[in-house]
Amino acid sequence: MRLLLLGGTEFVGRAVAEAALEHGWDVTVFHRGRHAPVAGVGSLHGDRTAPDGLTALADGGPWDLIVDTWSAEPRAVRDTARLLRDRADRYAYVSSCSVYTWPQPAGYTEDAPVVEGASADADQTDYARDKRGGELAVLDAFGADRSLLVRAGLILGPYENIGRLPWWLGRIARGGRVLAPGPRDLPLQYVDVRDLAQWTLGAADAGLYNLVSPRGHTTMGELLDACVTVTGSKAELCWTDPDTVRAAGIAPWTGLPVWVPPDTDLHTTLHGADTSRAAAAGLRCRPVTETVADTWHWLRETGGVAPQRPDRPVLGVDEETEAKALAAGERG
Repeated sequence: MRLLLLGGTEFVGRAVAEAALEHGWDVTVFHRGRHAPVAGVGSLHGDRTAPDGLTALADGGPWDLIVDTWSAEPRAVRDTARLLRDRADRYAYVSSCSVYTWPQPAGYTEDAPVVEGASADADQTDYARDKRGGELAVLDAFGADRSLLVRAGLILGPYENIGRLPWWLGRIARGGRVLAPGPRDLPLQYVDVRDLAQWTLGAADAGLYNLVSPRGHTTMGELLDACVTVTGSKAELCWTDPDTVRAAGIAPWTGLPVWVPPDTDLHTTLHGADTSRAAAAGLRCRPVTETVADTWHWLRETGGVAPQRPDRPVLGVDEETEAKALAAGERG
């Protein structure tokens, strides 16, 4: 099998490259050269936002599969897909459940309505419309029968450059009293980046899939307990009522990564997708303990410093705000 990976040097793309090499695939990575690719892949350089940025792809192929993780202006996906539509069998685009209109009821499927105003010809707008525009670009060039649209949910695992699980691991490794946002049994959905990669490479059929673990695959308590275990920390998890957390000015999802309060549209939409179609197509999700342990192992190899995407905000709560919330929780 021959794979062309658009990106391929960070997080999702890196996991796809490693998985393909494990399967013995011939892998070519097209990237800007800012980060070193995985050893063993072929490398082509280009900037999809620049004039003539696709020159390195003018020749080459054919490929059995293209995997694209682009998150910015949809026209970059459009131009690439049009260039390659006669030189690849299938185009897999890693999209997002963010393309659905907000909010969604628990159990929403791939048939749920999507955001309006997206276009394959657009410059960068917002994340949801950009991802939907990327989907439209792939469908336009490859058609529904050769397009694999992977609507990922929350992605965790080694190489994370967003700062969600790495923040929790770093905070818990420091020890002390840790603000743990309740409830402890709050159900979570996520997909390990390596499970996403393996499923995308092995998908038998084109189509549209919500790619995330089943609802309730793990809980906030299980996630943070795993962080305590793998770090060997003496940290004390102080479970705090959601209203107390929000009253302290801590934003869900960003102030305390992954966490969103129960019984809210935010939680229902982020952790309530129906994933039966992906499961029927072979998605298998490893336990949270494995995701956390392997992410910690990778972090230790990097010296404890995770990479940070420059186009994403730095996540986490500062020590002063955390202390105020902990004190409020004790009074409450």
